[in-house]
Amino acid sequence: MGTNMEIVEIAALTSKGQLTIPASIREIFKLHKGSTVMFKVTEKGVLFSPCEIKEKNGYTSEEWKKIECLVAEKGRSYKTGAEAKTHLE
Repeated sequence: MGTNMEIVEIAALTSKGQLTIPASIREIFKLHKGSTVMFKVTEKGVLFSPCEIKEKNGYTSEEWKKIECLVAEKGRSYKTGAEAKTHLE
C-alpha cells in the first residue's frame, strides 16, 4: 500500500457499539472473521490497525514440570492459578 494512498469509507455504529469494517478495507488489510484489530486514540483521531495477540506463558518451564508432577498426584486441586503458584513456591 503506497504512503500517499487515501481511501475514505463510512460505517455506522450499531446500538451495541459495533462497526462493520467496509469490504475494501478488510481486503487491503487481509482481515477475516476472528482477526484482531487495535484502536489507538491520538491528537489527530483514532488509528485502526490489524494486530496479532500472542499468548504469554504465565509459568516457567521449571514450574510446568512441577505442575505436571502435581497433576499426576491424585486428590489435590486448585481453584485459581494463584493458589497453584503459591503451592509451587
